[in-house]
Amino acid sequence: MIGLRSSLVGSAYHIAAFQPASGLAVLQRASSTTVTMATMGAIFGMVTCLSAQAREKPDDPLNYFIGGCASGIFLGARTHSAMTGTSACLALGTLTAFTKVGKMEGWKLAGPPKL
Repeated sequence: MIGLRSSLVGSAYHIAAFQPASGLAVLQRASSTTVTMATMGAIFGMVTCLSAQAREKPDDPLNYFIGGCASGIFLGARTHSAMTGTSACLALGTLTAFTKVGKMEGWKLAGPPKL
């Protein structure tokens, strides 16, 4: 559910940044962007779980790197660009691996809100 909300928010930003000419174009772009992002989330989850099961290391950050990289490769295939796929693979893989390490070690980017 979080992935779907994230993809809808990403789709809204994409439409705001690159405004289409007609209402039909808005619907087409929104659905295309949302489906792409939701698919990337599904690929990430599936590949991460399969990697954890195959490697028999469920909490290893490498599983998250592999899942993020697979999502990036999908993005490259979707855009028909090897450079986009390679860059997204490295960026998403690194981001997800560091996110996992941060959660495991209790990293905090910000403190609790002040009331």
